[in-house]
This record gives sequence, structure tokens and C-alpha cells, in this order.
Amino acid sequence: MSNFKWGIIGTGGIAHVFAADLALLDSHVVQAVGSRNLESAHSFAKEFNAPHAYGSYDELVHDDSIDAVYVATPHPSHKENVIAALNAGKPVLCEKPFAVNANDAREMVAAAQANNVALMEAMWARFLPHYAKIREIVASGILGQITTIHADHGQRLADQNIARLIEPSLAGGALLDLGIYPISFAHMILGVPESISSRAVMSQKGVDAQTSIILDYANGAQGILNTTMVVQTPCTAVVAGLNGYLEVHRTFYNPTSMRVTLFDGTVTEYPLDYRGHGLREQASEFARVVRSGAKESPILTWADTIAIMEIMDTVRGQIGLKYPFEN
Repeated sequence: MSNFKWGIIGTGGIAHVFAADLALLDSHVVQAVGSRNLESAHSFAKEFNAPHAYGSYDELVHDDSIDAVYVATPHPSHKENVIAALNAGKPVLCEKPFAVNANDAREMVAAAQANNVALMEAMWARFLPHYAKIREIVASGILGQITTIHADHGQRLADQNIARLIEPSLAGGALLDLGIYPISFAHMILGVPESISSRAVMSQKGVDAQTSIILDYANGAQGILNTTMVVQTPCTAVVAGLNGYLEVHRTFYNPTSMRVTLFDGTVTEYPLDYRGHGLREQASEFARVVRSGAKESPILTWADTIAIMEIMDTVRGQIGLKYPFEN
């Protein structure tokens, strides 16, 4: 099969990790990179042997040699960058969080539908092998009816002077950047909650430094989630059912080990056996989607992405987190 040729918008840290992990796939290459700074684009292209470097995103999305665009710009730019690529007829894999709010997400999906082009959120954890195993374990019924999910994601970042995390103008805060991982995890297992309760500790700049969330479901299950950018936490997850529980070890959203402990005392270990970072799994799935003629992935559908954004919108409303660029 011929190489799947990526055009990358943005040259920040996550774009570098994505391009480096692509190198572990036989049939994926970085074909072009676009940046607002041509020198940065040339440097990135040289590092990853990309034939084309552009000093604007518009030039990149109109490059006929690319098969898909990976958007790796700051959160508030996602909608504009994604829609521009879709309007140019290019399939798009967009970094998480997919958008700043659910309305923007709906506009992006509408653009994909209008242009009849594939679109997927790059919530990379959803596509990892151990997440597939988690879905398999839950679907098997071995844990019994799921009643409780615990998941946390905390990193000491607030004092590191990272603009995209601390500035309201860049949609900063723990929720969108870190909290999306436990929220997406709970959604994968339990779906859309019936009600949401949340509290936060806000930073001096007015974004959430730490947020705790309880998701209540119609069947009586609960998701207890926490995210913080003030301190490092274990970053583990537990899925508990009537017959046993699944522990996803640190760091639950990265390739990691797991253990199932049943009520009868049976313990099954799932060791870590994975090479590389893991961003390539979403690239592989998106290439499959594009080549099949489909427009979305069953692993993370447009409806899933919008539902997760709606959960985060509700949490933001409850904790009073509003960005200056929102109406």
C-alpha cells in the first residue's frame, strides 16, 4: 500500500511527538508542514524529512500531495484551522480538545458533512491497544454491572509558565487540556451522564487550577473524576462492577499495564508491552477511515466528541470558566 501522506498544521510539542511516532509506522510519512513562521516550518520539515514547508496554514491545506491534515495548534485555533482544511477538501485529524466548546464542535462537524470529508478528534488514548482491551473486558461482562469509575489526571504545570495552560485567551486551565482524559474515559465506559456536579479552584488569572467532577448516570452508576494542573497525581483509573474491578495503572491514558481483580479473588495481569508513544494509533485508524470512504471512526464518533464537549461545557458553566473570546 502506498504511503499515507500527512500535512501538519503547527510545529509545537505535540506536532513533534506525532511526527516522531509516525516513524514507527511503515506506511505513514510527513509530507508537508505549515507554520505562521516559515523558519519554524523549514526546521520541522528538515527534522522529519518532509518535502514541503509553508509559512501559512492556507498554503498547506491547498497542497494536493497530502492525504490528510493533522491540526496541532492551540485550542482556540482549532475551529478555524479545521474548517479551512475541510473547505479545501482535506480530511482532518484534530488535536484534543477538539474545540473550545460544543457549538464550535458542531460547526466543525457540519463543515465535514458539507464537504463530504472525514474528520476525527485526536483523542489518542481512545485508539491505544490497552483502551481496546478495556472496552473488550467491560463488554465481556466479567466485571458485572459497572457502578463506579474513578479517574484522575494531575500534572504540576501551573508554575511552569506555559502560556497555553495559564492564559484565559488561550483557553487555559486544567479542564480542557487535562480533564478531557478522565471525562473521555468515563464517557467511553458509561456514555452520557444524567447529571453533572462540579467544583473548582480557580487560578489568579481566572482559569481552573483544579476541578472535581461527579457524573451521575440513569442506571445508578457514578464517575468520580479529578483534574489538576497544580500537582502531580497518580493518574490512574478504576472501573468497578458488581463482580470485580479493573485497575488501569499510571499513566492510564498512556500505554500502560492493567489488572483485573474479581470478587472471587481471581487476578489477571495485563503487562505493558508497547513500543513508542502511541500517537500513531490514531493516525493508523484515521488513514483506515479515509481509505475506506467513511467520514468518521466508530471508535470515536462525531456524536461522541460533541457529547464530551457538552459535558465540559456544563462543567465550565458550573465552575464559572468563560474565555474572553467567547460570546
